[in-house]
Amino acid sequence: MRVFETYQLFLPKYADVDYDSASDIIIEHAKKQSSFGVSALAVHGLVTAITDPKLGAVINKIDLIVPDGQPVRWALNSFYKLGMRDRVYGPELTLRVLQKANQNELKVFLFGSTENTLNKFSTFIKTNFPKVNLCGVHKDRFREATEEEDQEDIEKINESGAHIVLVGRGCPRQEFWVAQHKGKVNAAMMAVGAAFDFHAGTLKQAPSWMQRSGLEWLYRLFREPKRLWKRYLVTNSVFLYFIFKSRMMGKKPHL
Repeated sequence: MRVFETYQLFLPKYADVDYDSASDIIIEHAKKQSSFGVSALAVHGLVTAITDPKLGAVINKIDLIVPDGQPVRWALNSFYKLGMRDRVYGPELTLRVLQKANQNELKVFLFGSTENTLNKFSTFIKTNFPKVNLCGVHKDRFREATEEEDQEDIEKINESGAHIVLVGRGCPRQEFWVAQHKGKVNAAMMAVGAAFDFHAGTLKQAPSWMQRSGLEWLYRLFREPKRLWKRYLVTNSVFLYFIFKSRMMGKKPHL
């Protein structure tokens, strides 16, 4: 396993990784079918982890937390002088992992999202990564599973022989699921948010210039204002408050 340093940004401990090193770490665990949790956490997830004690208590149980958003990368670079050249964006990390899974002919299980999105995402994977063995799919119930249902889900995934489980339940539900299934699901579990919809073609991604400039949130807010206004306007403001407060106090997040 590659050794990687982690740095605390108010609560979640982010890994100092790029796409290549992060995908290598995931594939190493996937090939061994070890129970390993991954989250691509942007500002929304970070702020939710700070303000929701329940999520905050479980978030650092996830083994590998990568800086999904540009503002998170900027903050880590500012506080810790890491020199990260790019964020590690969940949808792009998903592609890098699928590419390496394709090279190693690994088994991938899709967990979450709607039946329509799962069907289209499955077609995308089969078309672009033909050596990936898509060993199972499970659509989201859009509620928490009962104990019996959860046990059935675990058995279904493990019996499929999955090396990688892509989890698309939305933040923070997917982070809860990954953290709660460490030691139960024998695979690398990746909480990758909107990657399912982006690669299925059911949701458009922001133009690349907006992504590079940290303005993807504005694009998504414009497209889905009713659903996302609170996520971006409120959580972005809280994030800026924490950054400003830390700077004014001359402190960096406590490790």
